Amino acid sequence: MRVLGVDPGLTRCGVGVVDGAPGRRCGLVHVDVIRTPADAELGSRLMAIADALAVAVEQFRPDFVAVERVFAQHNVRTVMGTAQVAGLALVAATRAGVPVAMHTPSEVKAAVTGSGSADKAQVGTMVARILGLGAVPKPADAADALALAICHVWRAPTQARLAAALDRGRGGAPRSGPDPASSSALDGDRFRTSAAGREALPAAAGSGPDAAGSGAPERDRSKAVGE
Repeated sequence: MRVLGVDPGLTRCGVGVVDGAPGRRCGLVHVDVIRTPADAELGSRLMAIADALAVAVEQFRPDFVAVERVFAQHNVRTVMGTAQVAGLALVAATRAGVPVAMHTPSEVKAAVTGSGSADKAQVGTMVARILGLGAVPKPADAADALALAICHVWRAPTQARLAAALDRGRGGAPRSGPDPASSSALDGDRFRTSAAGREALPAAAGSGPDAAGSGAPERDRSKAVGE
C-alpha cells in the first residue's frame, strides 16, 4: 500500500509518501515541504499549494491520501489557513480518484510512538526509526506528514473491518474499503502497532499510554502550525 500524507499548513505544508503494510516496516518514497511566503497574497499561496499537491498525487499515485484533521485552534487566523490547505489536499486526491482518510494528531502520535500525547521530537525520532532513516526528517512538518502516512498504513485494515461491521449492523452491504467520512467515528479505535512501532520511546514519552491499550486517544485542543 502506498500512502501520501499531508500535514496542512499555509506557510509550510508537509508531504510524505511511504510504502508499507500492517505489521511490516514502512519504506520512505518521498518527503518534501511546500512553502509559501507569509507576505504573499492568500489566493496566490493557496494556488501554489494546490498545484504542488496535484503534482505530488499525480507523480506518486498513492492508494490513499491521509490528511491531518484539525479540531480547534486558539489562533483563528492560523487554523483558517490550515483548514484551507487541508481542503486543497482533499480536492487534489478526489480529482485523481484517490480515497482520502483524515486522522487526528492524537491518533497519529499514538500510532507511531505509542502515546497520544507525544511531542514533535518524539514523533520525529520514531518516524526516523520506523523508516530506517539516519536522521530525523526536517522540518517537523516533513516528519509529521510521514507520520500521517505511516499511521494510515497501519490503521487502514482496522478501519475497513469496522466500517464493514457498521454496514452489517445497518443491514447494508459491506464496503470494499475504509470510508473517509467515517473516520471521526473511528477516532476511539486503538491500533496495535507493529514491532517497530512498539519500540521504546525516549524517556519523556515512557509514561504515555500504549497504542494497543484500551484507553481512547486524548482529544487535541489545538494544532501546532508552522509560522
